[in-house]
Amino acid sequence: MTLVGSSSTLTPGEQVPSFELPGVDDRTHSPDTYSDAKAVLIVFTCNHCPYAEAKLDALNTLATSVEGLTVVGINPNDAEAYPEDSFERMRERVDTGEVRFDAYLRDATQETARAFDAVCTPDPFLFQVTQDGLKLAFHSRIDDAVSPDATPERFEMREAAEAVIAGEPIPVDATPSRGCSIKWID
Repeated sequence: MTLVGSSSTLTPGEQVPSFELPGVDDRTHSPDTYSDAKAVLIVFTCNHCPYAEAKLDALNTLATSVEGLTVVGINPNDAEAYPEDSFERMRERVDTGEVRFDAYLRDATQETARAFDAVCTPDPFLFQVTQDGLKLAFHSRIDDAVSPDATPERFEMREAAEAVIAGEPIPVDATPSRGCSIKWID
């Protein structure tokens, strides 16, 4: 396991990178799919990384309890080398209720992860929905727990999402997320 910190070159105010990805709901998703939300949290994640797994409950809570927020998980990992990250396994986890994101998408070509300059799982990007599309509002960690077995004291992404939805300034500073490196296809 290689631990890395998020370091995307996307900056606040930038337009979401374009993508069209298959979801476990058998639909093709693009940024336009989420135009009815007030904010969209796109998080690069996977099924096997202990850092991503440690944030699953927090992401499920964001998806089910923050009104106006859409949570989209994108799994970019090499599923041949990491079968736990296969599309079938993603679908199983949604079907059993283990993953309760609004959408769980597969980036098999890894082009979307590269367009976002994502490097780790989890790597969360919070977008504000505007008339001109999704604009990056915050690229930061989900909470202040820095290891998989730590208990968070502050749920920073929730605070940021609630502020974006309310049209208020984000009350927390951006801190790089930490997690396993994305498992790139050779």
